[in-house]
Amino acid sequence: MARRYLRGAQGTTEGRRFLRLITWICVAGVAVGVTALILALSIVRGFSGEIEKKITGFAAHVQVQSIRDEPLEGSADLERLLESQPFLVHVSPVIQEFILLRRSARDIDGVSLWGTRNLPAFIQESLVEGEGLTVEQDGQPGLVIGAALARMLGVETGDRLTAFSVQGRDGGMSQSPLVRQFRVSGIYESSLADFDELYVFADLDVTRSLLEYAADQVTRFDVHVADGVDFVDAADRLDQVLTFPAMARPVTEIYRSLYAWVALQESIIPLIISIIVFVAAINIIGTLLMIILEKRREMGILAGMGATARMRRRIFVRLGLLIGLAGVMIGEVTALILAWAQLEFGIIPLPADAYYMSTAPIDLGAMDFVAVAVITLALCALSSWIPAKVAGRLQPIQAIRTR
Repeated sequence: MARRYLRGAQGTTEGRRFLRLITWICVAGVAVGVTALILALSIVRGFSGEIEKKITGFAAHVQVQSIRDEPLEGSADLERLLESQPFLVHVSPVIQEFILLRRSARDIDGVSLWGTRNLPAFIQESLVEGEGLTVEQDGQPGLVIGAALARMLGVETGDRLTAFSVQGRDGGMSQSPLVRQFRVSGIYESSLADFDELYVFADLDVTRSLLEYAADQVTRFDVHVADGVDFVDAADRLDQVLTFPAMARPVTEIYRSLYAWVALQESIIPLIISIIVFVAAINIIGTLLMIILEKRREMGILAGMGATARMRRRIFVRLGLLIGLAGVMIGEVTALILAWAQLEFGIIPLPADAYYMSTAPIDLGAMDFVAVAVITLALCALSSWIPAKVAGRLQPIQAIRTR
């Protein structure tokens, strides 16, 4: 009977098909809520994953630096110590200082020069022009810059840039600026506008020469931890083996504001979208009450034939579950189709300067589908209980006499 009411519920008076329309509108409400909630969870997870990937691509998982905000001494010994830690998978020395980068008298900007042995994997993957850290035929070292900075300076790969450093050997201001010419050997675009405008990459030894670092000095070490190791825990374990003035800082602390912003998205958006599912489940109450009013005579006849109040309640609880099940199935299939369309065609664009990516990311999780289905069906069952109790209380004689 519950399946028959779902497929062909209709009234006994004028506008008989109106009840069927209301039933399927209720199913559609559940489907829309399920679709929206699954997509919201997938987008928020994808957003969080993309932001973390970009941040750790720049800053690694943990940074080992001096607590005095000065170059680290004895870099070779320190690198061997870090490489001996079993929970670390990659250690990269970095020399980084602010410099002036000049193309012409009018095209000049302050940037952060990042010296490294090998271009970080994330930057290598983000290259849109060039090949990375290469030395040109004329002997000028290669420089990899962000696409936003390239547009500001009006340069392309192969163009010449002049770097000016006022960083002294002792960390103070130099008497005269140190000058080095580079050629743009690569242009990357990470969609992190603030990063693309700020960071430029060069060879570690070239950077050491320009900034007058000693052979055993580096600014810091960028460290990647093994899969499954928490960044904060890894930093705490490193602090136990490091000696003063070296200290370890997890990326979650270095970019605390960005991680807090992502956490806010993760907590608020799914909660707000969940209200749609809740409202759709509550609408089941009104739909079932309308069906009960239209089917009072049928309920009275069933009661007269021996159907107990429990049996009549079960009919409408199951009807509510069927409405929820139909909505869940339609909603989850719709969510899959829309997620596929977003992954393939990027139908939801985003302003990269605000969200650090050009399209909404999708990260589907099987547990999202299971959890949303279980919660939705539970809400539908609870919403069906009140109308079911009304159906169970109907008196046979009064119900049969009702027109």
